[in-house]
Amino acid sequence: MVESQSKPVSLAEVKNILKKVSKEREELIYEQRIALEHAQLFAKLSVKQTKDMIKDLSALDFIDEDQAYKVADLLPVTEDDVRAFFAKERFTPTQEQINKIVTIVGKYYIK
Repeated sequence: MVESQSKPVSLAEVKNILKKVSKEREELIYEQRIALEHAQLFAKLSVKQTKDMIKDLSALDFIDEDQAYKVADLLPVTEDDVRAFFAKERFTPTQEQINKIVTIVGKYYIK
C-alpha cells in the first residue's frame, strides 16, 4: 500500500503550477480552470514572497505550517483580520502574537 503524503501549497504556487499545466495541455479541465481563476484573483504575492513569508511565520513558535500557509494566502493586515483567522482555531493568540503576525504580513504585503 502506498502512503499518500500531503503538503500544503500556497495560492501563488497553485497559480504557477496551473499556468504551466495550461501551456502544456490544450485545455484545462473545469476544476483546474476554476482553481486557476481563483488563484489569479486572490494570489497577491509572488511565489518567492509567499515562501519567505511562510518561513517567517513558521519561525513563530505559536503558528504551525498549515496556519502559516493560510495566513500567507489570506494576508490578514489588521488585528481584527488576525483575530477572525484564529476564531475557529483552538488557539487564541495574544495581542503581542497578533502584532507579530501583522508585522510579518505587512513586511511582504502592502494593501
